Amino acid sequence: MSATKRRSRLELIYDILLSIQNKGGVIKPTHLMYKSNLSHKLLNSYLDELLGKELVIIEEIQHKKRQSPSKVIKLTDKGSGFLAEFRRMREFTDAFGL
Repeated sequence: MSATKRRSRLELIYDILLSIQNKGGVIKPTHLMYKSNLSHKLLNSYLDELLGKELVIIEEIQHKKRQSPSKVIKLTDKGSGFLAEFRRMREFTDAFGL
């Protein structure tokens, strides 16, 4: 894929979920924004969809030293399944040069 080619919606979702998976299944929202190379507004739009489809969940973690809890995004089993199926689909289309 060339550097100027825009990512499709499915590729963006794949990249977001893969970024979470690569961090052990848990990532802070700011880290995810940088890893997926999306604006705050666009990432939140995608996260809303992923939450609705139960591909990710958001949890609050209470820190011992900080008063306020911080949020983390976690990949669900359903999200892991999406990643596996998307990889299979990509391998299938690549095998035929599509």
